Amino acid sequence: MHQFFDRIPWRTWQPKLFEPHLRLDRRALVSDGIAGLTVGVVALPLAMAFGIASGATPQAGIYTAIVGGFLVSLLGGSRIQVAGPTGAFVVIVAGIIAAHGLPGLWMVTMMAGVILMLLAVTGLGQAVKFIPRPVVLGFTNGIALLIASTQIKDFLGLAIDDPSSEFFARMNALANGLSTLNPVASAVGGVSLALVLLVPRRLPRVPGSIVALVLGTAAVAVFELPVDTIGSRFGGIPSGLPPVQMPSFHADLILPLLPSALTVALLAAVESLLSAVVADSMTGDRHNSNAELMAQGVANLAAPLVGGIPVTGAIARTATNFRSGAVSPIAGLVHAATLLAIVLLLAPLATYVPLATLAAVLFVVAYNMGEWRAIGTIWRLDWADKSVWLITFALTVTADLTLAVEVGMALAALLYIYRVTDTTSVSTVTQEYIEDGRAHVLQDKHLPSYVTILRIHGPFLFGMTDKLADATAELSRFAPIVILRLRNMTALDATGLHALETFCDRLTRSGRTLILCGARHQPARFLHQAKFIDHVGANNIVPHVQAALTRAQDIRSRFSGVGEEAARDLASASL
Repeated sequence: MHQFFDRIPWRTWQPKLFEPHLRLDRRALVSDGIAGLTVGVVALPLAMAFGIASGATPQAGIYTAIVGGFLVSLLGGSRIQVAGPTGAFVVIVAGIIAAHGLPGLWMVTMMAGVILMLLAVTGLGQAVKFIPRPVVLGFTNGIALLIASTQIKDFLGLAIDDPSSEFFARMNALANGLSTLNPVASAVGGVSLALVLLVPRRLPRVPGSIVALVLGTAAVAVFELPVDTIGSRFGGIPSGLPPVQMPSFHADLILPLLPSALTVALLAAVESLLSAVVADSMTGDRHNSNAELMAQGVANLAAPLVGGIPVTGAIARTATNFRSGAVSPIAGLVHAATLLAIVLLLAPLATYVPLATLAAVLFVVAYNMGEWRAIGTIWRLDWADKSVWLITFALTVTADLTLAVEVGMALAALLYIYRVTDTTSVSTVTQEYIEDGRAHVLQDKHLPSYVTILRIHGPFLFGMTDKLADATAELSRFAPIVILRLRNMTALDATGLHALETFCDRLTRSGRTLILCGARHQPARFLHQAKFIDHVGANNIVPHVQAALTRAQDIRSRFSGVGEEAARDLASASL
């Protein structure tokens, strides 16, 4: 038995909090404390809104943020990741509650927790990278639209029954109920929406959602406005610690609930790892995927014990954590403690929180999570990528998320096979072919010190793009000008294109420039079709490495160096 445990790779799941080189001096602890307080306050209206929108209660969202946020920060693989309930789960959680009630949701959440832990133990969590961007974007757009549609009733104060879970039936019910519009609730919702959007523009460090929550609650309490509140609909939020109890478990529901559990686990894995990648790009650190998935699994096992809903990493709260000065997981622990203190001390005030204000907060969440600008990029690609996105989006809105992901993945797999086979060719080597290849050869060319050359060999499709991120994790090792050789890149898709755009943006922010050379027919057509030229500049896409070196020499002669101050000079020199 002892030998068995010795063979277990415990370091694979080592939390960031317990890494030996983690800096936890007094200055870092103060910075983490301030960040944690800030994120805790920001998370309050979001947690309540997600709990209500999911068909549960506001306290279910808050308890999830407390327990999930604490456990993921304690055990997770990212330094500044903040976890809790998110918009990605709203639609599927509401569907599970409608079909099986809260006990069914708790079973699904705990089953998803077990699946996430298995993904961490087996290393299969890396499989989430095989979900292509059109699929992710399709169901993200669909979820965002569904979330927004569920909030119209509270935003306008419509006096109608809860609308149907089916999108078009819901929109029909809302249209028929417009005659019951509550002007006061609409005014509260409109002012709240304006505050959420405009306050951060004037005061970047002040969360607009908190200003809207405080002013909306004060207005209802002082003027006794005739609007629906947390108190009128849910009876308020209980004070004190959340009760801990084991949910009932029904073995006969395991198989019927398994597809939903797999979907929840998949969404939790995708969103938490995506959030961790975003955190890495801000901090320069590298997250531990297996530790992160293990923490997410433990958090989803624990959340139902306090009546919570599914947990995952929250990108917006993680970004807020970084901007507030977080340097370690301590900030996430403080965030959970802040929410707990609010529940213990201020729960009675939640009675006056207007639902129109929470609806306004969720409108902004839905818009931000939708990545609507990215649709233009997808729509400029070929029919295959557009079809995958459109079908996934349509099924998410009109059917359900589980079916949308299944069909989207099946279509993406067929598209992958098509792209790989389409790039296979057989041809005769001629003298002309040999002469054309000389400009691409590196052996006879001088490589100056101000140039770093990277190459991509093989298809650059979904599931492979992390290799570019891994190879370029430390940009400080790179010269001022980076040449990316695409001579041997046989195929490119939307996920690969997004990875190239991200890499180009990272280089630009660091004061470096990117030159692409030697792209073959399909990748070259894809780059121009998607207007990648807007990212890198027309003069920085050249036919071969000889032209790239010449272009690098020209750029080098016109900018001052590497760094943030040189970035402006480099941008003007490279276009």
